[in-house]
Amino acid sequence: MNNSVANTGRLAWAALRMLLVLTVVTGVLYPLAVTGIAQGLFNDKANGSIVKADGREVGSELIGQTWNIRGTENPDPKWFQPRPSNSGYDPLATGSSQLGASDAKLTKMVGDAKKQVASFNGVPESEVPKDAVTGSASAIDPHISPEYAEIQIKRVAKANGLSEQQVTKLVDDHTEGRTAGFLGEPHINVLRLNLALKDLAAH
Repeated sequence: MNNSVANTGRLAWAALRMLLVLTVVTGVLYPLAVTGIAQGLFNDKANGSIVKADGREVGSELIGQTWNIRGTENPDPKWFQPRPSNSGYDPLATGSSQLGASDAKLTKMVGDAKKQVASFNGVPESEVPKDAVTGSASAIDPHISPEYAEIQIKRVAKANGLSEQQVTKLVDDHTEGRTAGFLGEPHINVLRLNLALKDLAAH
């Protein structure tokens, strides 16, 4: 009986020591090591890829945002507009609308959005690309396609007193290719593009 109790005690103590060791290793040392490596080698990305302009934070390269006329819900014609978001670009409420392609509600939403985008940019509805009227799976996509940027060039140039050639070059300079040459599609970061546009319009 005594041996049984002693053996049980030794096993319990061994288990407790193992629990303590694993808690320290996986709950303290490992997170500290990963955080240290991330901060040392990938400081910008580890801190949210924050973008600064004029000495202040203006957004993140990873999260889309609205570019509306101040104090309104109306898109500002001076800026390149992002793709729509059903969450208002809230990073705490990511996710798609979950509506299927044949859903009547989605079909109407896309149709209405296509008319608005075409009218806003002065182009035929047939030229409006899909990403101009549909949100991404995350609802916070910070990128648009070169095709969507292209139909906005004339409007943006006129609103900022720039030539279409100047704005076209800006779009070309900010167009990123497929990741690793074959993953995804060419894309443009709207925040970076608009910041460059601001600088160009100021000179």
